[in-house]
Amino acid sequence: MGRAFEYRRASKEKRWDKMSKLFPKLGKAITMAAKEGGTDPAMNSKLRTAIQNAKSENMPKDNIDAAIKRANQKDVSAYTEVIYEGKGPHGVLVIVECATDNPTRTVANVKSYFNKAGGGVVPNGSLDFMFNRKSVFEIINTGTLEAEDLELELIDAGCEEIEMTEEKIYIYGDYTAFGALASALEDMNIEVQKSSLQRIPTSPIDLTDDQMNDVEKMLDKIEDDDDIQQVFTNIS
Repeated sequence: MGRAFEYRRASKEKRWDKMSKLFPKLGKAITMAAKEGGTDPAMNSKLRTAIQNAKSENMPKDNIDAAIKRANQKDVSAYTEVIYEGKGPHGVLVIVECATDNPTRTVANVKSYFNKAGGGVVPNGSLDFMFNRKSVFEIINTGTLEAEDLELELIDAGCEEIEMTEEKIYIYGDYTAFGALASALEDMNIEVQKSSLQRIPTSPIDLTDDQMNDVEKMLDKIEDDDDIQQVFTNIS
């Protein structure tokens, strides 16, 4: 599970290399979180997470503050979160999470990306059984934390698995445990670099380089869309 997440993270960072695309997506996540739970990060864990993720990508403080203030603007009230599911080339399954003020426009765009790649959108819920929703927290491996000790401290908060590399520690739990794990890490004074709700494939598939090129072309178009927030696939 850790390796699959690491691949998706590296792949996403490569596709989101241009700050002109990354910062607006991070800003929209902040605005949506502030709209949903209030503009005070101390009282809104979802907002704290969105700010934390933006800071990890070196998003300027002025941009973050502006995104929070936008939550009270009238044009933001129309934003809704929607999910689309689809099948791409070479048996790739895709779940697309969006934040949009015009679902009609967004679904038309998403359908075109799949259709042009030889795939198509499927009814929502069709792919649920092919993915496990997980809370994922990424922290710096300073060499002072042991996996067994950390797991023991976090198990009551919903920790299911911990994976350590030389540079990072990844903490996994069920998606319903996100808030409890975030609070537990805060109580332990452990600084989280990134955190998110991920969709981990239950039966990941392997692709050849040529097949990956086909899929990447489709994913590039999907993630270039301003309405798209996150994209998950069943690639191993």
